[in-house]
Amino acid sequence: MLKKITKKKIALFILVLLVVCQFIRIDKTTKPVDPTLDIIVLTKPSAEIASILKVSCYDCHSYQPAYPWYTNIAPVSWWIKHHINEGTHHLNFSDWGNYTQKRKDHKLDECIEMVEEDEMPMSSYTLMHNEAKLSAEQKTLLINWFKGLKGQ
Repeated sequence: MLKKITKKKIALFILVLLVVCQFIRIDKTTKPVDPTLDIIVLTKPSAEIASILKVSCYDCHSYQPAYPWYTNIAPVSWWIKHHINEGTHHLNFSDWGNYTQKRKDHKLDECIEMVEEDEMPMSSYTLMHNEAKLSAEQKTLLINWFKGLKGQ
């Protein structure tokens, strides 16, 4: 016969599980960056565009993420690390110089679409990084800049 599981036992199990999770840390080491491959260095955008990219894109789409204090708390840290890994897999501004022109143009089309449709920066990111939210003016600037890079 199964013993009745109490709410206290369930709560204790969850607490122990959360404590144990804290020992499974994410890797926060950053890959070395070759600045000559970075999109900002290569394209020399205006200071405003460079700032928008750094504030709204680079944490997930470059080898230069900033890890805030809450990345020390599992399982939140795992979720954030997954987003960073996915982001750099799909688009990495630190590695822009290694992309073929065809790939650059495809990524620029994706950037335009994501910004136009308010899919980037992700709302889960801007929730904790209010400064990363793009104003209508910033969206227009960024979209026009992406469009201007096509074919270059």
